[in-house]
Amino acid sequence: MEKASLEINLPDTHEEGKLYVVDSLNNLNKLNVCPDESQHALADEEENSDGIGENTAGSNIRNQHLLFITFILTLVISLVLVSFVIFLIIQTRSKLDQISSRLISDKKNIEELKKMHTMILQHLNRSGIKE
Repeated sequence: MEKASLEINLPDTHEEGKLYVVDSLNNLNKLNVCPDESQHALADEEENSDGIGENTAGSNIRNQHLLFITFILTLVISLVLVSFVIFLIIQTRSKLDQISSRLISDKKNIEELKKMHTMILQHLNRSGIKE
């Protein structure tokens, strides 16, 4: 179906006219096949065929800079996370020290209470009062 639309019956013209018509049909076909953006990209590539090496080198340098910046950001984030973990470890250690000191004092209090309990029981047993 596309070939039928592309075939046009041309009246007898000179050779230059035929070439102009063929070029026009080719351009029209390119416009129908390729969208505008890709057509501009193709035209730019054809015009800048000498600068391909420079574009590739610039892209390489840009990629290296991006990689370097990503690496630095990763290092900084890692340093912040490690610092936070160290801070949490120190905080946890201080809390554990507080808790252990409380437990030791509570243990001493419990031992004193046990001694007092046994002394009270002995006193009650001596006095003859039983539960």
